[in-house]
Amino acid sequence: MKNNSVKYTPILEQAFQRNSTLGYEPEGSYGFLRCVEHGAPNPLIRWHQHEEYELHLILETSGKMFVGDYIGIFKPGNLVLTGPRLAHNWISTDVPPEGVKRRDLGLQFLDDPFRRCCEYLPELRQVLPLLDRSKNGIEFFGISDFAEEKIKLIKTSTGLPRFNAFLELFSALSEHKDYQLLSNNQLQGLDNFASMNRISKVVDYITENYSTQFTMAEIAKKTGMDSSQFSRYFRKASGNTFTDFVNRLRINKACQLLMETDQYVSTICYHVGYNNVANFNRRFIEIKNMTPSDYRKQSKIRFSQ
Repeated sequence: MKNNSVKYTPILEQAFQRNSTLGYEPEGSYGFLRCVEHGAPNPLIRWHQHEEYELHLILETSGKMFVGDYIGIFKPGNLVLTGPRLAHNWISTDVPPEGVKRRDLGLQFLDDPFRRCCEYLPELRQVLPLLDRSKNGIEFFGISDFAEEKIKLIKTSTGLPRFNAFLELFSALSEHKDYQLLSNNQLQGLDNFASMNRISKVVDYITENYSTQFTMAEIAKKTGMDSSQFSRYFRKASGNTFTDFVNRLRINKACQLLMETDQYVSTICYHVGYNNVANFNRRFIEIKNMTPSDYRKQSKIRFSQ
């Protein structure tokens, strides 16, 4: 089998490509926040990315969603926040012949203006951890009706009422505990910068050396901790045990290779640091709920529209 790359680069959506015929608010009618609402089929339904954060709510239909390297099922009420440049697509599998008028309701905004506001308005900083997590994609549960109400209010308001609805929505999302991260790993945060910097160096090392064999004891030694102390420390920082974190990182790297190359599954297994194909397959199924081969087949669907 050939090992040449067969990358499917997501479309980078530019501001000039967004117009009211596709479902965006017309140019000049919005400020920091821009709403989008569209049905299916629609040209916006494709594998793409953009510079903005996007809060995306499914109103009708069900099917498969693709967020980064995540593949999952969606249905009405599916609510996901994606960070800048995180590729995504929702493909409906039950659109009637006549189509649907309102499949998606979304809200987009840029990172820099909000972070600059946080420098002068510290109350806004409550939202920053949520925005940082969104680089993985966040699926929320049990808050879709509230989100729909607030996005609709944003869409029909101007000025301070519009921004106030945004703050109420994102304040609620930042405090909401029922969610899952969709793509890759994400540090949960520690109490101070020094601690965060310390664990970040560990994660950097693991990320750079994921394809080699190492033990937790070896990594712990690099931090000056014993294995037991390091295990507790790492779990507090990452939200995962050391073993789970390494497995998830390696499987995510495998997903990238499955999507972007036509290498054999066995070749990918060894490339990402596993020395046993059966163990690789078992870990892959545990994390992705499908075999590597099925993941490769399913991932091709995301480029079909």
